[in-house]
Amino acid sequence: MNQIQTKIGDHYIKLISETEIIHTYINSRFKNIEGYFKEDLTIQITDGYGVPFRDYNVEIDRSANVITYQRADYLIEVDLEFNSAKLSVFDDLALKHALTNLYSAFVVHHNWGLLIHSSCVIDNGSAQIFAGYSGAGKSTAAKLSYPRTLLSDEATLVKIASDGIKVFNSPFRSELEAGEFDGNVDLKGVQILLQSLSNNRIKLAKSDALLQIMDKIFFWPTDQREINTIVRLLTVLVNKVPVYHLHFQKNNTFWELIK
Repeated sequence: MNQIQTKIGDHYIKLISETEIIHTYINSRFKNIEGYFKEDLTIQITDGYGVPFRDYNVEIDRSANVITYQRADYLIEVDLEFNSAKLSVFDDLALKHALTNLYSAFVVHHNWGLLIHSSCVIDNGSAQIFAGYSGAGKSTAAKLSYPRTLLSDEATLVKIASDGIKVFNSPFRSELEAGEFDGNVDLKGVQILLQSLSNNRIKLAKSDALLQIMDKIFFWPTDQREINTIVRLLTVLVNKVPVYHLHFQKNNTFWELIK
C-alpha cells in the first residue's frame, strides 16, 4: 500500500493506493507534500472495477451514512461529511474522472467554490478563464496564450468568497501539463468562447452570465441544497467578475480585446 499527501486548492488530501499502477499515476499528477498536516479528505483507491468508459452518466444514491456515485468504469463511496472516500476504478481515465467528480462534490459541500469546465491562464498577475462547450476552443485558447502561465486546460479550480474570487493551479488536466505555480490569483474575467472569422468581445448581463456558466460546472447534485449552493456561489461570482462572449479567431490576436 502506498500513500501521498497533496494539496488541492486550500485542502490537504491523502491519497492511498493499493496497487503500483495507481500509485504511479498519482505520483505523475499530484505533488507529494512532506511534513505533518491534518487531512481534509482521505481517499483510498483500488482498481479492477467495472468496464471501460461508456458514457458520462453517473448514478447517485444517498443513504443514512454514505453517498455513492457510480459510473460504468468507477464507483465512489464517500461519507456524508466528506472526510473519507473509497474509489474503485477501471483505469487511469476512470480515476481522473472519479477524482474530478469527488473533488467537485467536496468543494460544493463545503461552500468553498466550483470546478468550471474551462481553461485558465494568468495574465498580468490575474486569471482569465476560457469556457465553452466541447469543441469551442478551450484547449486552443490555452495553447495560444503561451507563454502565459497555465492554471488549467479542462477543469478550473475557483474559490468563491465574499472577499474575492481566486483561481488555483488545477491538477485535473486533459492535454497540457501543470506548471510549478503555487498559491492563487484573482479572477479578472470569464470568456465564453465562440469561434469566429473575426475577434469581438461582448459583456453579458449578470443573469445571462449565470446561465452561461451554470451548465459548465462539474457537479453531480444529490439534493436541492447542493443546487442552491451552486446557484449562490455562481451569483457571487458573476456579481464580482465580468463575463463575456468572446468571438475569436484561431490565433492569439484575441488577447488584444482582453484588458
